[in-house]
Parts: sequence; C-alpha cells; structure tokens
Amino acid sequence: MRFFFLASFFGLLYVFSSDVFAFVDDSTKTVIRKTSDFTITGDGKSKSWEKTEWIKIPVLESAGDSSSTLVKLLYSDTGLYFLFQCQDQKLTATIQKDFGALFNEDVVEVFLWPDPSVPIYFEYELSPLNYELPLLVPNINGRLNGWLPAFYERKQRTQHATTIQGGTRKSLASVTGWTAEFFIPYRLLSPLVSASPKSGDRWRGNLYRIDYDKVYTTWTWSKVSVYPNRKASFHEYQKFGTWIFE
Repeated sequence: MRFFFLASFFGLLYVFSSDVFAFVDDSTKTVIRKTSDFTITGDGKSKSWEKTEWIKIPVLESAGDSSSTLVKLLYSDTGLYFLFQCQDQKLTATIQKDFGALFNEDVVEVFLWPDPSVPIYFEYELSPLNYELPLLVPNINGRLNGWLPAFYERKQRTQHATTIQGGTRKSLASVTGWTAEFFIPYRLLSPLVSASPKSGDRWRGNLYRIDYDKVYTTWTWSKVSVYPNRKASFHEYQKFGTWIFE
C-alpha cells in the first residue's frame, strides 16, 4: 500500500562525548554508511553502529548550556537509521502521547529533503519519553504547514526507542543523559522517495535538538539563522546540509 498523508491540517507554530569518539567536523555534508537492517533497541548497542562515526552537533542558541549532542546515521535498502546521544540534567518532557507538540519540550529532530526540486520535506521528532511526531511539511516561501500521516501502520511505521542514563524515564526526572534510536522507512516518505537510495545519491537534510532545562538551548548540524527576540527557525530548508549515500 502506498503511503498517503492525511488531508486534515496539523498546525505548527514554529516549527557523551568521549575521547575515543572520532568526530566528523564538516557541518555542510556527511557520508551515510550502508548497513543491513537491524533491531531498534534504544541503546545504540547494535554492532551495525560500529560502521560509522559520531557527528558532534554544535550549540546554536544557549545562555550557557554546554551539554553535548552526538548523532550517528546509517541507511539500508529499506530505510534510514538515526542514533542521538544527549547529555542532559533533567527530562523536561511531560507530553505522553504521539503526535503532540513535542517541539515545546526536550526533543531531537531530523529533517529529510530527498527531492530539492520541490519545497516539501519530512520532519521527525522524538522525545526522551519515546513519543513521536512525524510530519510532511510543505514550505512555500516561508509559509508552512505540517501534515500527519494516514495509513500509518506496518511497513509505513517508524521504529523508535529511548533509554535514559543516570535516572529513570519519567517526566522531570534528574538524569545525566538520554539516547534516542529510530528507523524511518522509505515507504513513509512516498511519494518524495520512490526507491531506495543508490551509492552516490545525495539528499538534503538537517539534525536538531532542543532542550528546555535551565535555559532554552538548541543544537543544529547545518547552521540556520538566529533572529533577535525570537527563536531560530529550523525550517530554513535552503540551509540544510548534504547527505551522500555510500
């Protein structure tokens, strides 16, 4: 069954580090390594993650928070895999349902723009409590909407899990960090994606994190604009970086 996006509008109002890690410093492009499919567990312990290196995501907006955010990416014949490792002090997360306004609390986000010929991209958010928000976003000259998926089942569904370090997975818990691991199938991205990427193919995309602990802090892989007296827009898709498939 092809994947369709629900025609009812979902409004958007915006929108551990270690010396052993080999960081990728180029913030404009990265190579995505290929893997066989594997099980999502939320802890990143699959041997498949050893195929690639950590990307360190720099802070974009902060009043002093220096917590680390690391990400790994992989792709297979069926979809894309993401692994976020987030240093943290508190799980500022109270929403306990999928498709909620997760961007108003602690969250990690991925933006996928497979076809730069059209101003439409896919946004995926996951909270430390393991609730998700998948959206298709048409962005016409800065005017954007978010559309929720229909027929969101079986091979169209994402796989996702989170684990917590130094505490428990509950709202407002004190912690030392959290891990988010998820899989986005190509079937979910239809019709933006009609087939699995081939070696050498390029997509545009971006990686983000938001944290609401002591101060509002954001992390961004490919830098977007920061405006006086308002939050940065993650939806500047022209500034997305480039992902090159191995």
